[in-house]
Amino acid sequence: MDAMQRENAYTLAYQSRVGPVEWLQPYTEDALHGLGEAGVKELVVVPISFVSEHIETLEEIDIEYRHIAAEAGIENFLRVPALDTHPTFISALADLVETSMAEEPVDLATFTQLPQQTKLYPQEKWEWGWNNSSEVWNGRLAMLGFLAVLLELLSGHGPLHALGLL
Repeated sequence: MDAMQRENAYTLAYQSRVGPVEWLQPYTEDALHGLGEAGVKELVVVPISFVSEHIETLEEIDIEYRHIAAEAGIENFLRVPALDTHPTFISALADLVETSMAEEPVDLATFTQLPQQTKLYPQEKWEWGWNNSSEVWNGRLAMLGFLAVLLELLSGHGPLHALGLL
């Protein structure tokens, strides 16, 4: 808002929280309730991380959050459309590509290194009793299941074929 030299009131909130893992806050649902309690009657939602219309804009914001906003007392709920294929957006993307191609190449290994203090598992203990070890085992079991299905697809034999599912 400072860069645009605007004094509009705004709230930054986060969506897409799934499962027991702690998510960025404030959660959008909580922010909507808070805005309603503060007497806000008109709200324009600007989904700054989305560049295209998809399930999170069309279903989550336009339907679910609109309903929550109405329950909270917000009477006029609007969402700014995504950029999609707007010519200015496409031109800006092209400019970024051209600028990047003119610069020195970046070594992928250097670019993807995490800072030394990065904590990959910020949760000490998760709400449902899961911990880092159980999450690792969950991933291993999921990969094992994926490999079993892949092997069955390649061989054409196995329990899923026997049940008529493949």
